Amino acid sequence: MNLASAQISRIAWTITADSFQPGNEPIKAVDNNTATFWHTEYNPINVGLPHNITIDMKQSYNINSLTYLPRQDGNNNGHIGEHQIVISSDGKTWSSPIVLGTYLDDASLKTSSFTTIPARYVRLIALTEAGNRGPWTSAAEISIFAASSYTPPPSTLGEWGATIDFPLVPAASAMLFDSGNVLVWSSYAPSTFSGGNGGITLTATFDPETAIVSQRNVSNVGHDMFCPGLSIDANGSPIVTGGNDAAKTSIYDPSPDAWVSAANMNIPRGYQAQATLSDGRIFTIGGSWSGGEGGKNGEVYNVASNSWILLPDCPVAPMLTNDSQGESHLIHSVLLELTISGVYRQDNHGWLFGWKNGSVFQAGPSKAMNWYGTAGSGSQTTAGLRASDTDSMNGNAVMYDAVNGKILTVGGAPNYQDSYATANAHIITVGNPGTIPTVTTINSMSYTRAFANGVVLPDGTVFITGGQAYAVPFTDTTAVMYPELWDPISQRFTVLDAMAIPRTYHSWALLLRDGTVINGGGGLCADCTTNHYDAEIYSPAYLFNSNGSPATRAVITSVSATSVTVGGRFTVVMNTPVTSFSLMRYGSATHTVDTDQRRIALTPNASGLTYTLTVPSDPGIALPGYWMLFALSSAGVPSVASTILIVG
Repeated sequence: MNLASAQISRIAWTITADSFQPGNEPIKAVDNNTATFWHTEYNPINVGLPHNITIDMKQSYNINSLTYLPRQDGNNNGHIGEHQIVISSDGKTWSSPIVLGTYLDDASLKTSSFTTIPARYVRLIALTEAGNRGPWTSAAEISIFAASSYTPPPSTLGEWGATIDFPLVPAASAMLFDSGNVLVWSSYAPSTFSGGNGGITLTATFDPETAIVSQRNVSNVGHDMFCPGLSIDANGSPIVTGGNDAAKTSIYDPSPDAWVSAANMNIPRGYQAQATLSDGRIFTIGGSWSGGEGGKNGEVYNVASNSWILLPDCPVAPMLTNDSQGESHLIHSVLLELTISGVYRQDNHGWLFGWKNGSVFQAGPSKAMNWYGTAGSGSQTTAGLRASDTDSMNGNAVMYDAVNGKILTVGGAPNYQDSYATANAHIITVGNPGTIPTVTTINSMSYTRAFANGVVLPDGTVFITGGQAYAVPFTDTTAVMYPELWDPISQRFTVLDAMAIPRTYHSWALLLRDGTVINGGGGLCADCTTNHYDAEIYSPAYLFNSNGSPATRAVITSVSATSVTVGGRFTVVMNTPVTSFSLMRYGSATHTVDTDQRRIALTPNASGLTYTLTVPSDPGIALPGYWMLFALSSAGVPSVASTILIVG
């Protein structure tokens, strides 16, 4: 954890590089003069990429970040794009990358933060030139920072790995079924969402296999996709609705790697919740952040017909929180504030779960829970209160056991901002649509959290990461740096090793195919100090032996079918015996909400190393779409996942 850090004096450093142009020597990257810079050789020849600059700090430090200032003379040549940072204790044996990714192509200061680690030598490797202008690399200033203290974490708490640098502040994310890549985006600009003219979204894609971050400016759909509704449909495509362009619908199709426009919603929205239904349609409700305030009742999208249908009998009013914020309304009119004070925040970020017979269960963030039906003009039925919980805006709800209808809810705050978070935790058990669920109050988290993220893991535990004790958007004050792991057997939370980077407002987290978790974003507030252009990878303790060495993982050698209908059977062949399997739906996340993720535990019928598995027969449990299939050993170590399409 980076409790505090200080810049290391550069006076005695030795700096070398693979190449330099006379007059632009490597030492000029550490001379405390922003008017000078290191530049690779371009005359008489252009020395090709990759390039590197290596720093010998003369002694070991517990380092936790590096800053890179591109040249400041108005010329962009040599801006570093794709890059890696590696370290060494002796200058001979180098680590795997502790940072990798792509920097934004501008002259602003770049910060790469990472988990504290001892090192004497640091090497910054430039793999590409940010604007593809030529084979050059340049740097005006490079600084390294050290933590005030460092204690190696125990292996029993898992491990934070490499930091992924993005050329934008990633405020939304989605897993892509065909590649396992992570798609992220900001708004029309890399670091802000306000002041744009609409119609543009900056995106980036992280490939966990190649460790490459690519980028794209999406303008063909005319949609600024900041603060949207988000879910993954039955075809594996992220459906993005509303936000800055409040009526728009855009779909990312992974197969041709293309964004396409879809029909506009009937009600413009921003900050709405959205969920995929048992029949493959998309349900959305709420969203008074943009497109007008109040009356944001439900509607459904039919992917096949590309049409939205209003559901007038799915009212948003029963799921409103009692949020106190009314400041936004002053921007519009005093009258508006007086008539619907607070609705701007009251209908945001619903905790929605697609369930049986096309129904939707709304678990929060209001303390009042509801069932919504989507047949005909829709329906709404109260589902009671979430025990004695408060309204829990920007808390989390995770369906960790879909077969038994079990949902873990944690944290959140009574108001969207300027509000103390809670550590409250509950288990909600849902049954048939329209019935009152069972709500059990359980042991609280160790930390109070709003703006945190929750991810269910293949073994059924739930990883809770980030957040703030006192909710204030666009700040990292009171940031909670220690994640927690919830065990569904003991129903207790275990505090884990601290992350390096605060993850608060506009952060997200997703499960990856290898059983790790990517946790990124935060900020998107222009020139503020809390813009986090990055993500970290967390490896849970189940991936390690007790001595910290990597655990041996079973391998799925074959799967009898890549597509299975609900209630259908398929077989899996392993390289070594395993005891259980789990299906994990590919996730998408923004603003603490991931309505896609859920876990289905599968009990195998074994014959040697061949295992027969049966998918639940209800598409409300096994939602249509793409799922990750994990095999788990008797020690709970998951395999790398295979991908299965479940057809309703």
